[in-house]
Amino acid sequence: MEPAHRILIGIVGGSASGKTWLADQLNQQLPVRGTRLMQDHFYRHRPTLTPALRKRINFDHPRALDWPLWSATLLELYRGETVSVPSYDFSTSLRNLGPGTRLEPDPMWLIDGLWLFRKPLLRQLFTVRIFLECPDATRLARRLARDTKERQRSEDSIVRQFQQHVAPMHDTFVEPQRRWADLVVPSPIDQGAMKTLVRLLTLPNLADPGLQRWSVPKRQTYFRELWSSARG
Repeated sequence: MEPAHRILIGIVGGSASGKTWLADQLNQQLPVRGTRLMQDHFYRHRPTLTPALRKRINFDHPRALDWPLWSATLLELYRGETVSVPSYDFSTSLRNLGPGTRLEPDPMWLIDGLWLFRKPLLRQLFTVRIFLECPDATRLARRLARDTKERQRSEDSIVRQFQQHVAPMHDTFVEPQRRWADLVVPSPIDQGAMKTLVRLLTLPNLADPGLQRWSVPKRQTYFRELWSSARG
């Protein structure tokens, strides 16, 4: 697949590892702002399930995602087409009805999600693949703070879900994507690493049109060298 001369920055990490925060921070600090896209908006819409059954959905398993819609949207934006992004309501476990958010073509996209690098066809679309490394204890603390406020969840249910679903699914489906990442960045990310990352993402080397076709080892060596250059 020929690159469409646009930069897609993909950020993968476990639940509450800081993916969205990092993508937002990069978008604020980069000289040219891009368009943000979150894989969280693409969970499957299951209106035929009762509320009780919807509460039992394992959102940390890849089968919870609407893969056909996610794949089509990613390919469309990669080709420079206008895309429509759905909105998902985690309090009801349903997709909000309506036309979705219209996003126009953009030379740069900052995209975060649990499984961006899982499928070979889709991960090759990303110019830069970042994996966030974050301890389980930190991620659980962040989920407690987030889900009690934003998703109307009890603390007991959050801890139970983390132990029964989040941690095992992370080990099975999220952590293995590290092998396809160009850069592994520790979270919380310190100020020095953030400045280095911003410098790296503004280097002209990223404009190489053949980057997506490179092998994983070649990409990783290339980005390690870029990281060293940016730190200098």
